[in-house]
Amino acid sequence: MSLASSPVASGSSIGVGIIGLSASGGWAAASHLPALRALDGFDVRALSTSNPESARRAGEQYGVPLAFGSAKELAESPDVDLVVVSVKAPDHYANVMAALNAGKMVLSEWPLGKNAAETKELAETAQAKGIRTFVGLQARTAPHVRYLRDLIADGYVGDVLSTTLVGSGGAFGDTVDQSALYLLDPANGATMLTIPFGHTIDALTMVLGEFADIDATAVTRRTTVRVAQTGEEVAMRTADQIVVHGVLESGTVVSAHYRGGLSRGTNFLWEINGTQGDIQITGPTGHLQMGQVTLRGVRGENSELAELPLPTAYELPALADARTSRAYTVGHAYAGIREDLAQGTHRVADFTHAHRRQQLFDRIEDAAKRN
Repeated sequence: MSLASSPVASGSSIGVGIIGLSASGGWAAASHLPALRALDGFDVRALSTSNPESARRAGEQYGVPLAFGSAKELAESPDVDLVVVSVKAPDHYANVMAALNAGKMVLSEWPLGKNAAETKELAETAQAKGIRTFVGLQARTAPHVRYLRDLIADGYVGDVLSTTLVGSGGAFGDTVDQSALYLLDPANGATMLTIPFGHTIDALTMVLGEFADIDATAVTRRTTVRVAQTGEEVAMRTADQIVVHGVLESGTVVSAHYRGGLSRGTNFLWEINGTQGDIQITGPTGHLQMGQVTLRGVRGENSELAELPLPTAYELPALADARTSRAYTVGHAYAGIREDLAQGTHRVADFTHAHRRQQLFDRIEDAAKRN
């Protein structure tokens, strides 16, 4: 769908169809639906699940008028302008392609595809069809990350010398939920590298710039993990320790380490050190994209960090009561989507950006294989 034909051009609401909005709950119900309903300019008109009966139950539960048993039916509905793909990562490709084939704008959860080949094909298909696309790298539209970017750009720390980051990838610890077993197979493309580390490193590059040189270590320290519901021991087939170090195009030195599970100490700490000051970002989990972080800074002759309160200009009044919910940063991403469609901008990451980011992960994996 082109900008000229978008509902935003006529001032009407964007008709949204959510693939994966289930009556049993999940990410779409906890984040996308409340975010969309909190904001003006969006109308959730349709949903689809894996079969007509489960779709009917979900439609009744959430008050969504159109309920389809397949992604293809949803995408082809004339009432849907924007297709939201909120299913497990291995299923993104087929559902996104159904939307593109129907000529509809698409927002896909991250990661877009299982690998660079899938991501590239989806990006090229969207570009060839002239369709606006968006990808759920919502850390880059999170208010605190946007504020951090502007602080750095405005010279708060002077010239950035280095940045150090440590985080925890909770789902990749000693226990795994049965519904998350697919995360342990790297072939599914949903690993600690691509999800918690991926969201965070995308935000890091937005704030500080892209990598020029990179090296990495990826190790599996827990060879088995326990399924929470059954106690069964299953193989951990993906890295649960990831260390990336390198130099950005600006010359900034980077050191980043993600550990599987949760720490009894630090679960998220990101420092940016410059010639004139320092900034520290902390949070309770390694999922920066959730937005629950605190910024502290110090500059000049001062020696103690002090909190840097988020200016009201970065907030959305409609989401003021959702700061601790999953809908918070997702809602800011939707606000960015509407702004992009209205102004022809590209603040929210699209499929082309998703392919570039997947290429960075390939560089990291290649570097790790050499070590």
